[in-house]
Amino acid sequence: MSVDVWFVMLPGVLSLDMTGPAETFALAGNAFRLHFIGPDAEVPTSIGITMSNIAPLPDTLPEGSLLVLPGVSDSARFFATPQAEKVRHWLMRQQPLIHSQKITLMCVCSGSLLAAKAGLMNGIQCTTHHDVIARLRAAAPTAQVKENRIFIEDRSIWTSAGITSGIDLTLHLINRLCGPDMALTVAREMVVWFRRSGDDPQLSPWLRYRNHLHPAIHRAQDALTAGPEKSWSLAEIAACAHVSPRHLTRLFQQHLGISVRDYLEQLRLAVAEQWLIQGRGVEHAAQAAGFSSPRQFHRARQRAIS
Repeated sequence: MSVDVWFVMLPGVLSLDMTGPAETFALAGNAFRLHFIGPDAEVPTSIGITMSNIAPLPDTLPEGSLLVLPGVSDSARFFATPQAEKVRHWLMRQQPLIHSQKITLMCVCSGSLLAAKAGLMNGIQCTTHHDVIARLRAAAPTAQVKENRIFIEDRSIWTSAGITSGIDLTLHLINRLCGPDMALTVAREMVVWFRRSGDDPQLSPWLRYRNHLHPAIHRAQDALTAGPEKSWSLAEIAACAHVSPRHLTRLFQQHLGISVRDYLEQLRLAVAEQWLIQGRGVEHAAQAAGFSSPRQFHRARQRAIS
């Protein structure tokens, strides 16, 4: 039986917040039926393209539906429009269905702010894009707002971080509703190599230590991220950066606050965790990520936790 997925469309909708999950659901074949609803028959998106053929907001949604609230490009502006106010009141009327878990709510990026304004986040564990975490806390003071999460679920209310995390959450829901084989098939079709879990940080090792301008460190990072599984020596990494090993060590500590070895270990941990999510065994995941053994992988894991 197909699941009805309802996308609420407002002016300024972030195109990838909407099209990312929509394309992902569509690639699951007949498992999902997509609907696009909103106060207006057409809306301008964040990239200037106008979306049309938007159906009116229905009085109610059938049980078993999945309701998607995409984010908007400027939530302070676009969630203060008359159209957003109509959607807020409409969401308030759907609250009994949502809180009784008869329909599932999926918020992408700042979509959680609109849900909070409708009173749907009271007492709920939730997250959003890291730039609007403080505003979500202000909009829902009783919510348990979690920072640096890709997505989180509480009583059939799913919230996710910014933009592409909507694809991660959609793949996770496909996995839940249709099974891991379907989710993996869709991920491969989309050339999405890894599905992130909800506990993954929004700022992965690939991004977390990139907030600097030093070209030598960037050269080293480019080499390591392209092949974290390789058996790297400090001299080989320094050669890629065109500096001496000693100087590279100083640069990493000065600009990143982390050693070269620890940075590489974090990359390998991220790769191994993603292989585990895809159902590979610990031995295969550890080897594919560049660890010499599962024991070395577990030790690295413990160091990351402590």
